[in-house]
Amino acid sequence: MKTVYLLAVCLVFQTTAFPQKIDIAVRGLESADAQLSALAGEKILPIDSFHTSARGRFILLIDHQQRHTGIYRLSFDKNRWIDFIYDGEDASISTDANNISDSITVIQSESNRLYYRFLKLHKQFKIKSELLHIVTARYPKDDDFYTVTQNKLSQLQKEYLEFVKGTSQKDPNSFIAKYVRSSQLPVVDGNLPPERQLTYLKFHALDKVDFSDDALIYSDVFSSKTIEYLTYYRNPQLPKELLEKGFMVAVDTLLGKAKVNTFVYKQVVEYLLDGFKKFGFDAIINYIIENYVIKDDICIDKTLEIVLQRRLDQAKYLKIGKTVPNIISADLSEKQVELNKIQSAQTLLIFYAAWCPHCQMLLPQINELYKNQKEKKIEVIAVSIDTSKTAWQDYISSNGLTWINVSDLQGWNSVVVREYFIYATPTIFLLNSKKEIVAKPSSLGELRAIFHE
Repeated sequence: MKTVYLLAVCLVFQTTAFPQKIDIAVRGLESADAQLSALAGEKILPIDSFHTSARGRFILLIDHQQRHTGIYRLSFDKNRWIDFIYDGEDASISTDANNISDSITVIQSESNRLYYRFLKLHKQFKIKSELLHIVTARYPKDDDFYTVTQNKLSQLQKEYLEFVKGTSQKDPNSFIAKYVRSSQLPVVDGNLPPERQLTYLKFHALDKVDFSDDALIYSDVFSSKTIEYLTYYRNPQLPKELLEKGFMVAVDTLLGKAKVNTFVYKQVVEYLLDGFKKFGFDAIINYIIENYVIKDDICIDKTLEIVLQRRLDQAKYLKIGKTVPNIISADLSEKQVELNKIQSAQTLLIFYAAWCPHCQMLLPQINELYKNQKEKKIEVIAVSIDTSKTAWQDYISSNGLTWINVSDLQGWNSVVVREYFIYATPTIFLLNSKKEIVAKPSSLGELRAIFHE
C-alpha cells in the first residue's frame, strides 16, 4: 500500500507529461484509505490501493495511453464507493460520505455530468413508467383519469428520449454517448395491452444495444442489459422445467446478438453461466456449455472454468444411486468422525461455509427440522469449508447446531471438497443407510418434505 503525506494522493500510471487528473472530494469521510478499480460487467478489477493524509480528498493522475476508457470505481471506508467515467479528460467530483449517490456534484467533466444525470433519469423513468403502465392496463379507457395517465406516460417517455437521443449525443463517438445509447430502456407504447407489451420487449428490448462495441465491456452495459432481458422471461408461477425452457430462448437471443464481437460474447457467456450457477439452473448451464462454450471454443475465466468443471464432474460421478466417497474428518474437539460409521436410516450431508449468505439463511431452518423430528430417522453431518476455526466454532454456537459438525479447515482445497466436486455452498446430499445418494435437495420445501416423510 502506498502512503503519500501530501494534500492529496497521486496515482501515477507511467505518466506522460500531461496526465489527466481525477479529483474526488468526499465530505465527512473518516477513512484515508482507498482503492481504485476498473469495472468490467460484474467484475471489479483492482488497480491500486493507497492512503492519503488529506482525508476525503483523492487526486488521481492517470496516463490515458496506459489506461482504457470506461467506468472506474474509487472504494473507501467500509465498502462505500464512487463510480466515474474516465475518458482522458480531467474530472472533479464531490459528494457527502453519508449520502453518496444523492449528493454527488460534478464540478468538471461533461461526460460525468451526463453519466450521473442519466443514472438518475434512468432510475426515475424505470420506476414511473412501470407504475403508469400498470395503471393504463387496469383503468377503464373511457375514464378521464386514463387519459391523464396516458398523457403523463407520453410526457415521461418524451423527456427520457430527448436526453437519450439528444442531450447525451452531442459527441456521438464519446464513451458516454455510446454508453447511454446501449443502456437505454425500451420505450413501449402505453396503448398496447400487457401481453403485447411483453411480446414487444422480447423482440425489441435489445435493438439499441451495440454488441459490436467492445469498449463497453469496461462498464455495466452488457451485464445490466442481460439481466434486464432475462426478466421478460421470468415467471414464478411456471414449474422449473418450463421456466428453464423460456430462459433458454432468452439465452439464444442474447448470445446470438453478442456473437458479433468475440470479447463481448465471452463476457455475456461468463455472466450468464455465473448467474444461472448461483440460482441452480443446471439445465441452462449445460445448454450454454454444450451449445456455446464447447461449440465455439470459448476460453472462459479460469476460476469459472474450475467451478463449472466441478459442477459437471459432480453431475457425472455423484448421480442419484451412486455411493458417495467416505469422509473422515475432525469435529470441534478434533475427534475423527467417519461417514461410513454413522448408523442412521438416512443421512443428510451438507457442505456449507459460515461466510455463505445462503447458508446463513438455510442452515438454521434445516436445524429446526432436524431438532423437531418426532422419531430420529435422519442424521445430519455438516461439513464446513471454512479456514478459520473461530469462525466455524462461532457459527455452530450462535446457531445451536447440535448435529455432527466436521471440517479440516482447508477451505476449497479440502480433500473432501475435491472428492465431492463441491462448487457452491450450500450443497446437500440425502443418503440412505448404504450411503447411496437418494436426493440432492436444494430448497427448504424439498427438505421439509424429506423430514416429514
